[in-house]
Amino acid sequence: MSKKLFLLLLPIFVGLTAWSQQPLAKVAGIVYNEKNEPLSKVTVSLVGLAATTTTDSQGKYSIESRLSNFSLRFKLVGYKTETVALTVAKGTELVKNIVLRPDVKELKTVKVTDKKSQLSNAQDVNILDIASLPTVSMNFEAILKTLPGVSTNNELSSQYSVRGGNFDENLIYVNDVEINRPILIRNGQQEGLSFINPDFVTRARFSAGGFNARYNDKLSSVLDVRYDKPDSNQYILTAGLMGLSATAKTTFKNSHLLFGFRRKDNSNILSTQDVKGSYRPSFNDLQALYQYNFNKKFSINTLLNFNSGSFRLVPESRETQFGTINAPIRLKVDYEGQEVDDYHTYGGAVTGVFNPKSNISIKWINSYFEIIERERFDIDGNYVFEEIDNGYSNGQFGPVRKNRGLGSYYSYGRNSLNSSFASSEFKIEQSAGKHDLTYGLRFEQAKYVDKLNEYNYIDSAGYVLPSNTNSFTFEDAIFANNLLKINTISAYLQDSYAVSSKADLLVGARVNYNDLSKELLISPRVLLLYRPKEFQLLRFTAGVYQQPPSYRSIRDLDGTLFLDQKAQRSYNISAGYDFAFTGLGTRLKFTSEIYYKYADRMVPYTIDNVRVKYLAGQTAKGRTYGADFSIGGELVKDLMSFFRISVLSADQDIIGDSYIKKGANGQNQTIYPGYLRRPTDQRVNFSMFFQDRLFKSPTYKVHLNLLYGAKMPVGSPFVSTYTDDFSIPAYRRVDIGFSNDLLDAQAKWKPRFLSRYFSSLITYAEVFNLLNINNTVSYLWLKDVSNVSYGIPNYLTGRQVNFKLIFKFKTK
Repeated sequence: MSKKLFLLLLPIFVGLTAWSQQPLAKVAGIVYNEKNEPLSKVTVSLVGLAATTTTDSQGKYSIESRLSNFSLRFKLVGYKTETVALTVAKGTELVKNIVLRPDVKELKTVKVTDKKSQLSNAQDVNILDIASLPTVSMNFEAILKTLPGVSTNNELSSQYSVRGGNFDENLIYVNDVEINRPILIRNGQQEGLSFINPDFVTRARFSAGGFNARYNDKLSSVLDVRYDKPDSNQYILTAGLMGLSATAKTTFKNSHLLFGFRRKDNSNILSTQDVKGSYRPSFNDLQALYQYNFNKKFSINTLLNFNSGSFRLVPESRETQFGTINAPIRLKVDYEGQEVDDYHTYGGAVTGVFNPKSNISIKWINSYFEIIERERFDIDGNYVFEEIDNGYSNGQFGPVRKNRGLGSYYSYGRNSLNSSFASSEFKIEQSAGKHDLTYGLRFEQAKYVDKLNEYNYIDSAGYVLPSNTNSFTFEDAIFANNLLKINTISAYLQDSYAVSSKADLLVGARVNYNDLSKELLISPRVLLLYRPKEFQLLRFTAGVYQQPPSYRSIRDLDGTLFLDQKAQRSYNISAGYDFAFTGLGTRLKFTSEIYYKYADRMVPYTIDNVRVKYLAGQTAKGRTYGADFSIGGELVKDLMSFFRISVLSADQDIIGDSYIKKGANGQNQTIYPGYLRRPTDQRVNFSMFFQDRLFKSPTYKVHLNLLYGAKMPVGSPFVSTYTDDFSIPAYRRVDIGFSNDLLDAQAKWKPRFLSRYFSSLITYAEVFNLLNINNTVSYLWLKDVSNVSYGIPNYLTGRQVNFKLIFKFKTK
């Protein structure tokens, strides 16, 4: 269906591109400060239109408009914004130089509120390229998988692993509000839209480790997102084969409003998987942010969100070929039953910001979110194993050579989980002489109501034998009703200090206490930045990172809660080097970092697709070390491209996991496994996001995203102890997109009728999984009639075409 629709829309796309009209009006010039010095990185934009640019290192800019009468806005942090009205005849060029005056009050505020961004072990996320990144998830987090330190093996999921950590070890903030994820989700196809609305984002910073004390207590990473404060009205509509979104940004005299709706339906993508049937996913997100400024010192910000996800699957059949070229095996399954999953999140946050003086900022952040999750599945699968002839022609193996037997498996579940999170937090940021102090106090209460009723069986003979005359024996039977409340209070204090003109030091500590583990956790952290030369930066971090027990980590595989679990603890050190230089005819930035993490107390786990399964009653020690490298820049003017490679080693030693095994001489021997590879031990990750222009045109662009992740360890569920005997093959994926802004300011000709209503109209054609590679995300473990176990790969999505349009409406 999607391909037919794409072919139907393709002539329209070509036709619209061919329509054209008059030449453009051009403005160029230089932006100076009050000392007549050129200013770089000044944002120059057409008011109410989509065109925008920034000044170069010499303060020069150049921008084009399809209108003769328009306004230009010049904006730079720390300076007063200038807006000038211009009249320029089409086909001519006007030289307009601008002088920006410093905003003394804003400069003082920036020094207080933005010092935390300048002095941190984090990098800016290139949010301008999110819309251009070809991705099937439609989530903001997709761009994180191109960053150093982030591992990937699932294009459907917005979850990610950072430097050997699992998905639960990552912090996400939106406007200082901590975001929580659903717990019951088992695989990426059940995931809908993540909390972050990409159209709202004005800035995002990501730290893969060594983050400072102002962030909460987790082990791996921080994503800190800031939503937009628009200075003009904007209306955006995105529509495509996988869903749509609508965004409104409206400004008033003393306030502004952001309102967004997103809808996702990826049934076309899911239909490329091995399991055939009726896929009916439906995901929606409604989000609003309203800020009212009572005066220059006091404002209130309200963030509201409703997110719903529904996944329906009526499986019919499955056919998967696996094994080797010399010994190929085919699995055929016929299904009965269905799966129905529902996930709903609602809540919001209210933040009051008070600036009593120019050097003090006080925030009071209050939030409440509730997550309601339901799983209902009742699926019976009858399968047959077949050895097939290894002769290969016309893309297929030969006929069946031997039948390995019949079997069946049955899965049943009626699970529900209600989670609620309420928090209140004070944050104070203060500049005092050479010191910039930040301190805060936070209280959080988390409640969980969990009902588990789940079991399955696997029978290689086609029927189940009762364990006695009255009952049947099922594998992985889970029956539990859990009710838990966790109260946590935490505080932090940190101070950044300019040691010299070349060096800055940040020291801080966190204190955490919760009534579950009843531990007082103290986590000191330090960061040193040193600039030996211009455009060079050395970074050194060291700290203790502790993650208190959560409901997910204390719940064992059978639903039992281990209430005496202690906090996980890791000692981290890292050193990094950043260098900006000129090469390949452009300005490039190279970043690198090496790190070592030792955990003397961690909870071991396994990973099945996107679900982390904790061995809650056990404790382990862990080691992680590695290095991250990246380089990026505008290889093509105004189009960012970046390349990164990450290498790591992550292992764990589960305490007390020795077992008895009969040796070759028939005597029992005690086996001590020692350090084994962690489930997230993905030794090599490489990514490339490359952009270029086509046909020597400034408006036709290509966006190429390439991802590679080395194989990852996995163990069989039929073994009672943790093992790393098997591997998930390497993840390899290439996605490509093509775009054209029909109303781009640099376009020589534009469709006349579209320019009446829209400031921008961008068309996208995308091909996901261009090379049609079968990537494995997990295994289905079955047995044949000889009780031999097989791990049948669960493949991710195949090649698929997508088409979307982004409309930006004209405003006055």
